[in-house]
Amino acid sequence: MNKVGFFRSIQLKFIIVFILLLLISIQVISAYFARGLESELNDNFEQSIGASVDILKVNLTQAFSKDRSEDGEEPTLSQEVQNIISINDTEDIINIQVVNMQSRIIASSNNTGNINIGKKLTNEIVRSAVLYGSPDEKKQYNRERNLIYVRAVPIYDNEDTQVGALYIEASLEGVYSQLENINRIFLQGSILAVTVSALLGILVARTITKPIKEMRKQAQTLAKEDFSQMVNVYGKDEIGQLAESFNDLTAKLKHSRALTEEEKRKLGSVLSNMSDGVIATDRNGVITLLNDAASTLINRSPDDAEGEFLVDVLGLDENAVDISELPDSGSMIIDFSDDDTIFLIRAKFSTVSDEENDISGFITVISDVTEQEKIEQERREFVSNVSHELRTPLTTMRSYIEALTEGAWENKEIAPRFLEVTRNETERMIRMVNDLLQLSRMDNKDYELKKEQTDFVAFFHHVIDRFEMNVTEEITLKRELPDTEYTVWMDRDKMFQVLDNVISNAIKYSPEGGTIRFKAMKQQGRLLVSVTDEGMGIPREKVDKIFDRFYRADKARSRKLGGTGLGLAIAREIIEAHDGTIKAKSKEGKGTTVLFTLPLMTTKRRGN
Repeated sequence: MNKVGFFRSIQLKFIIVFILLLLISIQVISAYFARGLESELNDNFEQSIGASVDILKVNLTQAFSKDRSEDGEEPTLSQEVQNIISINDTEDIINIQVVNMQSRIIASSNNTGNINIGKKLTNEIVRSAVLYGSPDEKKQYNRERNLIYVRAVPIYDNEDTQVGALYIEASLEGVYSQLENINRIFLQGSILAVTVSALLGILVARTITKPIKEMRKQAQTLAKEDFSQMVNVYGKDEIGQLAESFNDLTAKLKHSRALTEEEKRKLGSVLSNMSDGVIATDRNGVITLLNDAASTLINRSPDDAEGEFLVDVLGLDENAVDISELPDSGSMIIDFSDDDTIFLIRAKFSTVSDEENDISGFITVISDVTEQEKIEQERREFVSNVSHELRTPLTTMRSYIEALTEGAWENKEIAPRFLEVTRNETERMIRMVNDLLQLSRMDNKDYELKKEQTDFVAFFHHVIDRFEMNVTEEITLKRELPDTEYTVWMDRDKMFQVLDNVISNAIKYSPEGGTIRFKAMKQQGRLLVSVTDEGMGIPREKVDKIFDRFYRADKARSRKLGGTGLGLAIAREIIEAHDGTIKAKSKEGKGTTVLFTLPLMTTKRRGN
């Protein structure tokens, strides 16, 4: 586990939380303080301006009410008003203007001097004060984009007759400059407080996180299966109690680990010495363990198989097989055969349950039963086939013998026919027994081929001639044989038996008016011989089975025609004994072709 950096540690989180709480508190206090301070400064400023306005109103009332002589020795109204404005001009007031009832300026204190004297003011609050005698005030920005406070009040003479209006502009920059300075001081104090709080937070966080770091380090040590270290206990608080619980957990884990290792060694020894394969999976069927025997049987290394699904490793159809239902099946035979070899495995399934009887996994025991199944299958097939083949003639013979015993022997017309059937069935059983004995000798290699140099084409013609003499007129034998001499080294009697079986089958299954074709050709140093009929054909999935013992594509018809089901099996044994191969091609309703190959003799050997 990687070391946790400071910026990802819980210590930094403590500090951040501590600082955030402080900042939130400062923010709330500063917002309330700044809003109150701003309101207080604005009120004081407006009161100060109001006092100046009151003084100006008193002085202006006296000036407007004063009687002046026409000799010109006294100052005019405009001069006196201008003088009053100049005297009462303060630092905060940046502009004072007095207008008459026609809104024309009669005195002004701004930098423009007397330039504006006589001009008419169109300011809205001035018009309101002149026309309606209502005072007004507001805050706004001037042309220099400075915030100013403007106020307009009506002016009355001693007889309470409105004679004009007073317009004042006062700068608020001083107020907000003062507010900004106070906020800056407050911010500096806040930064200092946050800095001190961060330092204190680091110290406090260290006292909390130090035991946690030690427990984290101890957990990493436990993950490495090292139970020798303990965590220091610094106090009796919650963290101290957690450290004590952690040490107790370490001691119990150490004890449990020792027991687990002992049981694991015992289990490993048992699994390693088992001849059967054992595969353990979790509740989802994912392989967690398999021993060497299982690895050998499924041809998968433990590292490759672990983590895969059991149904995939055993080649089961996951759509048709539910892993939870496998234990109910008890056991099953799984076919691992390929095109070259037969390999069968018997798998037995069982469940593993936890303390609450919930399924936590599965155990599969597998064993190689290839030879056992092959022997058992061959035994069952042999017993079944022999029983079927012998039962038919024996049943027929029994029926006819019972009929003869019951008096049919006295009937000179029926008795000979019954005896003929009995004789035929007896001969059929004799042929079957002889075929079985021949196959038995071939299986035990208890026979010897009497090979000789033979022109196979001439030999093939000779065999076909014998069948042509006895075949019915409804079946045509068509020879497509070359005029070339093809010499093979073979046992003529055995090869005659092969052709006899193949051609006899072709004749048996050929329909009336059918044609049987015979071909022979050279193919890659071997002689390829084929016999093709136009019979009912054989389904594709059954073509390769016709050379098995007692196998018949149409059993009812084969027995009716007197076949034993061993002819093609004998033919295959003989061809293979000649280092050849035999196979069949067929399509239902299109006939069947039996092909076999024999090695041709070379010129050098022929010369010998």
